[in-house]
Amino acid sequence: MNFDDLELFLHLSESTHFSKTAAQNHMSPSTLSRRIQRLEEELGQVLLIRDNRRVSLTPSGELFLHFARQCGQQWQQLKQQLATYHAELSGELKLFCSVTAAYSHLPPLLEKFRFRYPKVEIQLTTGDPAQAVQLVQTQQVDLALAGRPAVLPHNLIFHYMDDITLSLIAPRIACTATQLLQQSPPDWQKIPFILPVEGPARQRIDQWFRQQKIKHPTVYATVAGHEGIVSMVALGCGLAMLPDVVIKNSPLNSQISTLAVNTPIVPFELGVCVQKKSLALPLIRAFWQMLG
Repeated sequence: MNFDDLELFLHLSESTHFSKTAAQNHMSPSTLSRRIQRLEEELGQVLLIRDNRRVSLTPSGELFLHFARQCGQQWQQLKQQLATYHAELSGELKLFCSVTAAYSHLPPLLEKFRFRYPKVEIQLTTGDPAQAVQLVQTQQVDLALAGRPAVLPHNLIFHYMDDITLSLIAPRIACTATQLLQQSPPDWQKIPFILPVEGPARQRIDQWFRQQKIKHPTVYATVAGHEGIVSMVALGCGLAMLPDVVIKNSPLNSQISTLAVNTPIVPFELGVCVQKKSLALPLIRAFWQMLG
């Protein structure tokens, strides 16, 4: 049984809302639901009664809540007792993530790690998420938050964190793209698109092009990184398909619109990747073990 799952259950039992607990723990409601279902499967009992607005505890859930609180208290006491040992670990750890992940998914990880190992210096680099796996492979960084590639290199390990959903977005200002969208049906071949250079988001838009039978899309530009693409869409340069977490956290999200699509866009998995051989190093192993 995972202690992080116990903490999620405790939080959910207090908030009584999947969406609230998911948001405060930086994960999607579907991810939270799977974590709770995993607990229920391990116990062989239904812990929660779910409806459209909130959740409540079953009798089995009440018993498990008492157990989870006791375990949580004992776990915190143990961590405090081990704090002296943990504090001895020191050195530099090189991490990489996208600009968005630096404030959407990384903060709770760093907070937990720094609490356990305050003498370790974190060297954080941000950039194009499509480069994350390559940076780990070339040992330019120790670990990276990355979208799981279609084929994971054999020398890497991936620790799942969250499902990243995507949306098709368009500018709100009058421009060529919005004019073409007003046609019924739109001529997707002529509508300009702004594409990521590579990575999971690029794979999803290429897949969508195939589903829509768009053989030769009009490409306004290919851009490294996702944040700049939102700005280009807002300025009327074209359409784009991007992770919802990027769209939500963009300062320009009020200047774009989300378009309905006929075929669901398959999310991709976000997680931490590391070279297998690097786990022999104490700092990297300590960070990996913290992930649970």
